Amino acid sequence: MSVYSFGPYIRQKRLTLLREDAGYSLRRIALAVGLEPSFLSKIERGITPPPSEAKIKALAAALGEDADLMLAMAGKISADLHDEIRKRPQLFAELIRELKSAPDKAFSGIVREARAKYGKG
Repeated sequence: MSVYSFGPYIRQKRLTLLREDAGYSLRRIALAVGLEPSFLSKIERGITPPPSEAKIKALAAALGEDADLMLAMAGKISADLHDEIRKRPQLFAELIRELKSAPDKAFSGIVREARAKYGKG
């Protein structure tokens, strides 16, 4: 996944939604997110790099997309995850390296187990 795919992905998603609802025009989405329409156009065309985390999260909400997915497409991670990784970098690096070739099903199992033990269960 490349940051160069971020803009075209946003554009494709917005245009798909626009076919059903005029509220997804470039101008309306840009203004709803707090961007200038010309700036969003440049992002969509890959001329300008992806915007800040806050703007990406706002775009995700406006387009009904997952914010973490869109941040990853932009080559970023959310600040809360970044902070947690910085607290225990070796453990997160080890975990990711061990699981990098594991199927999604394995990740899902780990997430379910962690939720049941430590959190949002």
